[in-house]
Amino acid sequence: MSGEARTGVLRTRSGKVRTPFFMPVATFASGRSIGSEEYHADGVQAVISNAFLLSLRPGVEIIEELGGVGKFMGFDRAVFSDSGGFQASRKSLFSGTSRRGVHFRSPFDGKRVVMTPRRVVEVQERLGSDVAMVIDDMAPADAPREQFMKSLHNTHRWAKECKDAHTDSKQLLFAIVQGGYDAKLRRESAEYLTSLGFDGYGVGGCAIGEPKVDMYRAVKNSTPFLPQEKVRYLMGVGSPPDIVHAVSLGVDCFDSIFPTRNARHNMIFTFQGSYQLEKSRYAKDRGPLEEECDCLTCQHHSRAYVRHLSLVNEVAGERLRQVHNVRFMTRLMERIRSSITEGSFKKFRQEFLHDWFQGKIPKLYK
Repeated sequence: MSGEARTGVLRTRSGKVRTPFFMPVATFASGRSIGSEEYHADGVQAVISNAFLLSLRPGVEIIEELGGVGKFMGFDRAVFSDSGGFQASRKSLFSGTSRRGVHFRSPFDGKRVVMTPRRVVEVQERLGSDVAMVIDDMAPADAPREQFMKSLHNTHRWAKECKDAHTDSKQLLFAIVQGGYDAKLRRESAEYLTSLGFDGYGVGGCAIGEPKVDMYRAVKNSTPFLPQEKVRYLMGVGSPPDIVHAVSLGVDCFDSIFPTRNARHNMIFTFQGSYQLEKSRYAKDRGPLEEECDCLTCQHHSRAYVRHLSLVNEVAGERLRQVHNVRFMTRLMERIRSSITEGSFKKFRQEFLHDWFQGKIPKLYK
């Protein structure tokens, strides 16, 4: 350990995952314009798919028959599956909650679907994911305390029901801490879920539009009450400086569309900060997207070429930019793990934030 930052190993049936780590989002068992081949080449240890959406298409029957989600997508490393609770933040899908579970509308045919704890567990066991997430009740960021309390009670009841229904001994089951930004509720949630004995714990209800100071309050009010020997997963966070800062608070695992979504919008990540590729200064640039990067894009293509593809809206350009940003994230996590092992994480954190923000580190990270 280096301060609160720590490194370790999460053992799954698909192999070991070294922590801290970042997971690209493979919602439908793939990203957008990027898939298993690119994940392998970029050194990705784990991805996360959406159990609710996969249960609708292609359906659990097909994935189960084809050997599980990992074999289905051709990814032989760890696959997490999200229960679908996060989709409650999407008004087009979310219909509400009840004691039974979370109510959705199918994005394909509009049919009503209720994801109960038992259904969530059944779907994820049949998908064969390495790590399954319980269903939780995520209140909006601006909800009153009473709503946070109600969501907490639902989350706790559903977590217990998920634990009781879970029968796959080779699949890890993670609970999700809720409680908004209230210190008392966060501690209550962390301590109750810990008492049930899950394999890992997510910090949920973050990265949903709240000020970052509130997000870090939620983390600081959750992680001290979670078991030292279990993985702590900050759900939905993928901003490089936020990951580095959260690692300093004892977080081990992250997932987000942030790197790939930014790549689709021509934002390139580097260890000297990010930049917009479509700017005219790169029109004749023979250099790679980032010097010293070993991703396939940087090894074979110039800024000028990748910029050209973006300007003519070629899908190939979108793929090449995502390959780079995903590889950047795995390189970042590799450096984080090395610095923790060497006892130099605090120095690494300071230097990374200095370079990312061009010497103007926001007060939040100091």
